[in-house]
Amino acid sequence: MEYNIFKNPVVILVGLGVPSQVRSATEAYVLLREWPLSKKEVAHTMALNACRAALSGEVEAETARSMFLAFARKHDALAPDFEVAVRRSWAENSNIRRQP
Repeated sequence: MEYNIFKNPVVILVGLGVPSQVRSATEAYVLLREWPLSKKEVAHTMALNACRAALSGEVEAETARSMFLAFARKHDALAPDFEVAVRRSWAENSNIRRQP
């Protein structure tokens, strides 16, 4: 089932803000199927359909990843890039120390 693996995982926040990697169209599909009924809308349907199409080989896994990524962004579910945040924080703190 390697055909549905994403080149890069999508890291989302689940539960109480715990980062979780979604590595494939299968994982994204399962997550989308479990999404609360009251929160399902067009972006959800599009991502779900893209994942289903990837699982049946109709589209590439990266197409499903793009749709899932857009869905996660819309719902503020993407985990922040911690490495970038740490570098930015370090740079800001370095600038503060350098000022007279």
